[in-house]
Order: sequence, then C-alpha cells, then structure tokens
Amino acid sequence: MAGKGFLARIVTAVFLVAAGFAGPSPDFAGAAQAAPPGDSRQNAAGLDRLFAALKTAPNEAAARAIEDTIWRRWMQAPDRHTQGLVREAMARREVYDFAGARALLDEAVAAAPNYAEVYNQRGFVLFLQDDFDAALQDVDRAIELEPRHFAAMAGRALILMRQGRHRLAQAQLRRAVAIHPFLKERSLIVGEPEKPPRPGVDL
Repeated sequence: MAGKGFLARIVTAVFLVAAGFAGPSPDFAGAAQAAPPGDSRQNAAGLDRLFAALKTAPNEAAARAIEDTIWRRWMQAPDRHTQGLVREAMARREVYDFAGARALLDEAVAAAPNYAEVYNQRGFVLFLQDDFDAALQDVDRAIELEPRHFAAMAGRALILMRQGRHRLAQAQLRRAVAIHPFLKERSLIVGEPEKPPRPGVDL
C-alpha cells in the first residue's frame, strides 16, 4: 500500500501535469507552423538527432532547450486546418472550457488521425474531465504514433496514478526518464525499480 508521502506526491502530480503532459502554451502552439509537405524524412532525421542530444544533455538548462525544440516539432500539425484546431483547443483549455476544447480536438483527430500530438492534447483534456479510461486510450495512441513521446508517457503515468495503478505508473515514468533524463516528473519516481507485476496483476 502506498504511504502518505507517496500519496502526497500523486496530489502534487496534478499540478505538475500542465508542464509535462499538456506541453507548451497556446502561444507556443500558434508559433508552430504546419509541417511542410514532403518533408517527413528530414523532420524524422532532425528528431532523431534531438532525442540523441536530449539523452546526453549535460544539465537541465541544456535539456530544456532541446525539449523546447522537440515540442516545436511535435506541435507542427500536418496542415493549417488541424494546426488552427489544436491552437484554439489549447486556448479553450486555458480558460477551463474543457468541453469546447474536447470538441475541437475531436475534429482535429478526424482531420489528422495519424498526428500524435492531437491525441496527447485530447488525452490531457480528458484527464482534466476525470475521464481516465478515455484519456489512457488517447495517450496510448500518441505513444504508438510517437514512441519517444516523453510527455505522453508522463501523462500516462499520472493517469495510472489517479487510477491507483502505482506500480505501472512507476514503470512508465522510468521509461520516460530513460528518454528524457531531465523530465520534470522524474521527482515522482520513488524507491528502486520494482519487479514486473505477475500476469493478471497490474497495480
């Protein structure tokens, strides 16, 4: 059973989530432009270099600068219409219009079903609406599309914490930190890595 100190960290995680799970501000999202057509290979190669640099960043300041650049890549929607939907959804979220944000992100998912970030953003809104099962589905899809999405992984860990699935949450955090050693949510990792849960046990 989790102790009081660990439960306190879970509560703290809800306040940390905006920095990790949600990602940049709406202004940041607005600054990102739609990805240029036919540029996917170049973007993928650029991301590979950024993630390699992130993993070996010498300090937190260097890691944050690399993280910001990665976010700019992630926030590049495949087209202007989707870019506008995501930007407006993030603005709605900032003023607590979660239903409005969710509706816009539903439209964005329909418009760009293979764009990882739209699932991460919708997962965050669903998390804020306490719809944890749906939020988990969305962040899982984001990670499926972008397996190095450390923010979606951190969000997944926070969702699992809220569901009381602490062992899985800790394992997910460790996977995220292996990608981004200076991840803000790394402070939520407790103790030593635990043994994998037995088949059929996911708490």
